[in-house]
Amino acid sequence: MLRRQKITADLCVIGGGMAGICAAIAAARQGASVVLMHERPVLGGNASSEIRMWIRGAEGKNNMETGIIEEIFLENCYRNPTKNYYIWDTVLYDFVIREKNITLLLNCTCMDAVCADGDFGDGRTRKIKSVTGYQMTTQTFYDVQSTNYADCSGDSILAPLTGAEYRLGRESADEFTEDTPVKTPDNCVMGMSCLIQGRETAHPITYIPPKWSTPLTNEHFKYHMPDLGSPYENFWYLELGGDRDTIHDTEHIAKDLISLATGTWNYIKNSGAFQAQNWDLDFLGFLPGKRESRRMVGEYIITQQDIAANKIFEDTVAYGGWPYDVHCPDGFYNKGEVNTVAATPSPYCIPYRSMYSKNIANLFFAGRNISVTHMALSSTRVMATCALIGQAVGTAAALASKYTLSPHGVYQNKLHELQQTLAENDCFLPHILRETSNLCSKTPIINGNDTLKNGIDRPNSLYQDIACGVAVKNGTALAYNFSKPEMVHSLHLTFDSDLNRETLPGDYIDRVCSMRSNVRMDSPQCCVPKTLCKEFEVHITTQDGTKTILAQNCNLNRAYSIDINEPIYSISLTPKSNWGNTDTTTVFSFDFK
Repeated sequence: MLRRQKITADLCVIGGGMAGICAAIAAARQGASVVLMHERPVLGGNASSEIRMWIRGAEGKNNMETGIIEEIFLENCYRNPTKNYYIWDTVLYDFVIREKNITLLLNCTCMDAVCADGDFGDGRTRKIKSVTGYQMTTQTFYDVQSTNYADCSGDSILAPLTGAEYRLGRESADEFTEDTPVKTPDNCVMGMSCLIQGRETAHPITYIPPKWSTPLTNEHFKYHMPDLGSPYENFWYLELGGDRDTIHDTEHIAKDLISLATGTWNYIKNSGAFQAQNWDLDFLGFLPGKRESRRMVGEYIITQQDIAANKIFEDTVAYGGWPYDVHCPDGFYNKGEVNTVAATPSPYCIPYRSMYSKNIANLFFAGRNISVTHMALSSTRVMATCALIGQAVGTAAALASKYTLSPHGVYQNKLHELQQTLAENDCFLPHILRETSNLCSKTPIINGNDTLKNGIDRPNSLYQDIACGVAVKNGTALAYNFSKPEMVHSLHLTFDSDLNRETLPGDYIDRVCSMRSNVRMDSPQCCVPKTLCKEFEVHITTQDGTKTILAQNCNLNRAYSIDINEPIYSISLTPKSNWGNTDTTTVFSFDFK
């Protein structure tokens, strides 16, 4: 007989990849109690040290994802200059465990659910009462009773456990009028990869492959020749399984992928085609990184046509901008390129209605398993986009708990609050501006201008010629002064964290990715973006005098929302230095409500 424990919460998040991490943190910061159940010993999912896929997102100038994912990126720049994956694991772990409202269950597999059937309104006929996870390290079953659930597992484990509607495979071209060669629907998906990484050393290293390694020749690499010297090489094309069952056949596919990985390293080291004598195999993933399996069905299914038309949704809560990146089901052995790539608008809108279940009353989802077609998924599946979706879901779940609403009820009754809460927490929402107060709008800024209070927190092509922010001489105070005490509820600050990563070292891919694949002897060390404010102080003056409400001497955040909630005579922000040690520091936003 094994031990059994019961936990109650406002939100239970299944899966601790980037979407699940951001969902859990967002909900916890908004006051919800959260259980984060993750079946691996480390967080991050495909981005973790176990798999090591790069976090990618929207392409284009000033389109970098912000919010929680930017907080993680900036802290990793500071704590992990060599981009060590084990330090990266601790950064992700730290972000979760520092939130007092999160109960983290690692090594815990979601294995069962109890549901209730009935009329739960808005066409929903089923509700989740509890889920059960088994934690192998403690031989303990955890029964989690939660108000709402968020499936961030990638494989949508709650679909078979609860009866949630889902899709699997490729739609026919005519179902949604999409640009796909598929004439009839099938169960083919994009495959999975077991990645390898190399490390350059100062002396020759011998590699003796296992006998079961896949024999490979130049012909196998006709379209993707390995290049250890390139920072862009991460062996993503070692991909198989899209023509099989990417859930139930995973172990068989993994065996083939491991053989392919060792065969690839043998080809690099021993074929004579490469100058690789001094390279050592630094990592080989035994856990495949998946691109596609079950996709949940929500109130809205995002299609390729939606993305291509750059459709503006009333319920936009996230955005994408990665190309259509469709991988062939047979992957590495495809007779031709492994994938096809076509540009998308960037940024494009992602609606809230694609993030909660059509038939389960209290089920959210975030990550690659949101409500999209196969073609749309080829763009939305990348992890920075998934992180934004996770933050939106976590914020919505907190509002649902606060107001005793269903996920659909948040859409009906609290959509504006959801969007503004996301904006306050540094989420860029295309075509939606962060709001300030009337008092803020009419009060002059000393040593600044109105671009600091227009609700625009980054320069972007969506805003055309509208300016964003000012360069402030270090030591100069930006200030609002009032002739009489005025009630101010909160202050919002946004600094310049170099969203285009132009002040970071290395090639483009080194600058925009949190981590790297192969380590050369001359691989650059990362640093905090030089434009980011390093030291600053915020002061308010009340009837009792002037006081400091926030002071930072090692700032790693792009944005702050600071509660004040009292009558004040003045408020000021004084940037003192930045990470680039220049004389001026750019401030994008300094406003209040």
